[in-house]
Amino acid sequence: MHVVVVHNRYNTTQPSGENRVVDEEVELLRAAGHRVGVFERRSDDIAGRSLLAKAAVPLLVPWNPAVRTELAARLRAERPDVVHVHNVFPLLSASVVAACADAGVPLVATLHNYTQVCAPGTLHRNGLPCDACVGTVASLPAVRHGCYRGSRLATVPLAVGLAVNRRRWWSGVERFFCISAAQRDVLVRSGMPSGRLSVKHNFVPDPGVRRTGPGEHLLYLGRMAEAKGIRLLMGAWDEITAGGGVGVPLVLAGAGPLEAEVAAWAAGRDDVRYAGLYSPAQCREAVVRSVAVVAPSMARETFGLVAAEAMAAGVPAVAAGHGGFTEVVEDGVTGLLHRPGDTASLVSCIRRITAEPDRNREMGRAARRRYELGFSPEVGLERLMEGYRAAIAGRSGGGEEPPPARNGNAGPLRDSARGQGWGQEK
Repeated sequence: MHVVVVHNRYNTTQPSGENRVVDEEVELLRAAGHRVGVFERRSDDIAGRSLLAKAAVPLLVPWNPAVRTELAARLRAERPDVVHVHNVFPLLSASVVAACADAGVPLVATLHNYTQVCAPGTLHRNGLPCDACVGTVASLPAVRHGCYRGSRLATVPLAVGLAVNRRRWWSGVERFFCISAAQRDVLVRSGMPSGRLSVKHNFVPDPGVRRTGPGEHLLYLGRMAEAKGIRLLMGAWDEITAGGGVGVPLVLAGAGPLEAEVAAWAAGRDDVRYAGLYSPAQCREAVVRSVAVVAPSMARETFGLVAAEAMAAGVPAVAAGHGGFTEVVEDGVTGLLHRPGDTASLVSCIRRITAEPDRNREMGRAARRRYELGFSPEVGLERLMEGYRAAIAGRSGGGEEPPPARNGNAGPLRDSARGQGWGQEK
């Protein structure tokens, strides 16, 4: 196939799992022999613009006419089989949908978050889950609360984009890839067309190494942000330490708005190490040396990439029992799920995952098997191609629904009409 991938890359100052997923998917397609072009904008480039151009960026969030013209011209010249859109904020906008219609090219879109129904895309506000805008048209609650970066003014362009482009997105995209059934359920409840929403879990490249021993530390690998549960983890760890510890240290790796607070909390302690931002190679090494990876997110993650990456290395996860984590981690089999936002539950799970080395190793082996069946590159490619073929068939009059597929979280695509299942922060 000839595929054009459309993506607005997030700032490199805040490493994005979404950027990584897009890059890995492009590499996967190319390695399989498909022709892949990339049409992108970079948020990093905004800093180099003139003051006037920077001031105009919010106006481009709902609609960027120059992007429509440029992308449509490219699609007419190249005639790809399908266009695959990922993130369009802030420089691409819904104009990419119009460009595909102009050129007559079928369009699929991966929803990495909840931006189709929530201005910041998190369904999370003031430390708590929030569904206030789900099912609304104008996203007025988001504006009232200043949900994007704590600013009503900054939230307005996103809310306007949601209101004026909703119908364009929902009718112009042949196939939406949700990255978990939990995400799909929310989007269907919001009014999105269920027949176009399919679950396609993210895949994770095989790290090439697996844990061989019991592990040396517990690992938190992610953004230092309230929504990711870092404060919850710090409180839980203080309680664990007061009770005598669990015999291994806690390593915290990542960057974000709370990194200074995290670094100060970890300073001078023997049982905690704040490592800062790891390179991809350092991430793989840290994961494979872990007793478990801890992902105590307060927000309902659409997938749970860090848990899948741990599973690829044969390492169990302790994760919040909501959102996409409930599809990645099988409680008691490939890891443990704690009650979201509950310190005592998190403490209990951390103690359990470290107390029985034999049971931990068994979980690690089960986690690797789960990865091979559900989140490997081979499975990811199969699901991706099925989605592309369904989108092309839909545009050519072959029907909106995908071909029959095996059901189950670990198998290929679910039937989008029958199944309950089958969008990094800004």
